Amino acid sequence: MDWSGGSLKESNKFIAMLILQAAKTVEGVLYLESTIDRVDARSVESLRALAEDASELRRVLIDELHKTFVTPLDREDIFNLSHCYEDMVTYALTTLEEMDVLKVDADGYIRRMIALVREESQELQLAILRLAKNARVAGDHAREVRQKEHEVERVYRGAIKDLFASAMDPERLPALFYRREVYRHISNMSDRADSAANVLGMVVMKLA
Repeated sequence: MDWSGGSLKESNKFIAMLILQAAKTVEGVLYLESTIDRVDARSVESLRALAEDASELRRVLIDELHKTFVTPLDREDIFNLSHCYEDMVTYALTTLEEMDVLKVDADGYIRRMIALVREESQELQLAILRLAKNARVAGDHAREVRQKEHEVERVYRGAIKDLFASAMDPERLPALFYRREVYRHISNMSDRADSAANVLGMVVMKLA
């Protein structure tokens, strides 16, 4: 059975669609990571176009799900995994939008969290690519995502602690809240990666 996106049987078209979504998710997070030092209207629009592509991939998948009786994975798992992939790209976009609108520059915490989320997206891509022939390996990649999500949360908590430890000047409070908002968007993006990993973990158990 070939789930690599080449010669797919009709019932496995959903795997091909999920592979495309996973690739688009990696593309979106990589773009975010590459532009955090030059955030402007143009970079936001480019990422918005990427997010629209990701949403279109999900719309096509959901439409096919409505029309198809037999699916290679449980319908709920396909639906939820697709939703997580799209959400990650959406949070990548909102992170860049907030940095642009609120004039928040990239700091060490932002760089570290985004790098970890990028690694999460790459692990999720490897998991869906390995699922057919190496289900246990796919499960290993899903576990890597969960470990990285714990690291994102550790960095996030440290960022919030340091941020408000410096809140001595009332005039600086708006800027601190703006930066916290950007931290939150990145943390939410990681949460969606963790949710995708949990879905994949359940899929691997069902295939075992």
